[in-house]
Amino acid sequence: MSVSASPAPSSVAPDEIARFSALASQWWDPRGPMRPLHAMNGPRIAWTERHLTPLTEARGGRLRVLDLGCGAGLASEALAAHGHDVTGIDASADAIAAARAHLAISPLGPDAGSLRYECGSAEDLLARGERFDAVTAFEVIEHVTDPAAFMAMIAQLLLPGGRAIVSTMNRTVRALAIAKFGAEYVLRLLPRGTHDWRKFVTPAELATYARQAGMRAIDVRGLTWRPPAWRESRDLGINYIAAMTRD
Repeated sequence: MSVSASPAPSSVAPDEIARFSALASQWWDPRGPMRPLHAMNGPRIAWTERHLTPLTEARGGRLRVLDLGCGAGLASEALAAHGHDVTGIDASADAIAAARAHLAISPLGPDAGSLRYECGSAEDLLARGERFDAVTAFEVIEHVTDPAAFMAMIAQLLLPGGRAIVSTMNRTVRALAIAKFGAEYVLRLLPRGTHDWRKFVTPAELATYARQAGMRAIDVRGLTWRPPAWRESRDLGINYIAAMTRD
């Protein structure tokens, strides 16, 4: 959910990084301000794994996975637990410190060595020539100022045939009412100001950005709150998750 798109002013908003840095110490509290992410993490990782398993089988070994904008590592640890070699990167030093502290006490055991965290930008990885079998970006694109450039960067980080998994919120009236006002002002599930509805990305826009970046959309599903849990659905009206491939 935190931002790690680019250090350039056109790609990263410093106020976004500061906002999520302030929450770093509470990131792993399932009843704290990140509790919606804790609740959503299971279904979004399960959906992601369904799209990574064929790639794992085709490549005959562990996948190198980049968790872009990893925050304090909720998804990173889950991906490592599924047997991937994971790099979590985020522009927030506080979030990365929280991620490393939690990893030190996590139940990953031997798999903890398959997870590394880095504070910085994806450009740092590109400059070193690093490429990955898969890139995940969960609840990140709605916090960057240039989503088209963000998707182009993801494409550059992927090896040919790699997979990109992006989850975000749709720019609909329902999302404005529920994900913005409902979650932040009524139910107080998130701190006020967490989201800017104008920066939500529609599925059609995401598919266009992917195509412009040389990727092809292969699947999209809704993530819907149906008490007592988040579930996959055909409803893309609020939250959704999409899979893309670089041919």
